[in-house]
Amino acid sequence: MPRWLNQIPLCVLAAVLIVTGYKLASPKVIGQMWRAGKYQFLPFAITVVAIVLTNLLTGILIGLGISLLFILRSNYRRSIHQVMEKHVHGDVLRLELAPQVSFFNRAALQKILMEAPRGTKVQIDARNSDFIDPDILDLLTDFKEVTSKAHKVEVSLLGFKKKYEKLQEDLTFVDYSSREVQQSLKPAEVLQIMKDGHERYLMGKPLVRDLRRQAGATATGQFPIAAVLGCIDSRAPVEHIFDLGVGDAFVARIAGNVARDKMIGSLEFACGVAGAKLLLILGHTSCGAVKASVELKVAGKSAVEATGCDHLDELVGIIQGSIDLSQMKDFSNWAEDKKKAFVDDVARKNVLNTMIYIRENSGILDRLIRENKIMMVGAIYDVNTGKVK
Repeated sequence: MPRWLNQIPLCVLAAVLIVTGYKLASPKVIGQMWRAGKYQFLPFAITVVAIVLTNLLTGILIGLGISLLFILRSNYRRSIHQVMEKHVHGDVLRLELAPQVSFFNRAALQKILMEAPRGTKVQIDARNSDFIDPDILDLLTDFKEVTSKAHKVEVSLLGFKKKYEKLQEDLTFVDYSSREVQQSLKPAEVLQIMKDGHERYLMGKPLVRDLRRQAGATATGQFPIAAVLGCIDSRAPVEHIFDLGVGDAFVARIAGNVARDKMIGSLEFACGVAGAKLLLILGHTSCGAVKASVELKVAGKSAVEATGCDHLDELVGIIQGSIDLSQMKDFSNWAEDKKKAFVDDVARKNVLNTMIYIRENSGILDRLIRENKIMMVGAIYDVNTGKVK
């Protein structure tokens, strides 16, 4: 065999190597590696350069070593995702473990745990973890049973599988609005909680909650911190918009977010009896109820005549109380954008009129507002941007 191989001209062998090398490192492959990011491109580029400067075997070994270093670095940096979450009961430092947690991650995890401020609530979330090194389990066990007590850090364990005998799921702090939480909050603090929840909604980073556990924990009683009067529109889900959990808020919904006796009765119970500290009146843009009320006003028709629905006229009449006829001249000939802006303006006025009506017709709510025991706030949710103003 060596004899026959030696008969192959060097130029032919060189041509074979060139073609093979081109296929392995073609511009298309290089482009794909570049688009994949620096953590894919750098090991590839270093391997190619090493092969050119040394030889095929040495270059490949160098490439394998570099790739291993990148993998270890990535595993070290991404093994723990930490985020400070603002729950109704206070701030929680949530540590989300990676699918694979090896002994390489011990130093990083230990640093995070030891630097947790005194009095912090720490939740260690292992729901996505398939493997946790025994050395890491020993570290977590020691921190929970010994170190956390010395540092006055409250540790909660979530998602640890049964095979980890030393550590089992242990949820030590309340993750819903309890009586103590409700009574300790001031109206302005509740408003800030709602704002923080909305910011998480806009960023697409809602709190990680165990809703099934919350449902069980609130089964014997509820102590919501807020009451929200909103529209029935399917595009304005209150609990999602403000990132609320089970038992955090009373939510009353009616087309056009209007308030009359029965609705006010629900709000009186929420704030006057159940102890909610914030009353939020939430309208929204592109409201179908408001748009229909404007169009019926222009056409001079009743809701029964236009739709055949027997119970809409009272609701439409309430919303039409927010329409300024002097601003509607030649409405039928307006451009669609102008009509939409007018409807959205009516929706804002409707929120304000609802707030005024509540104060004028509910003695207990008006008194609670005057005594600063509750706060009433109006807002508009933009269905296009997802923002609340």
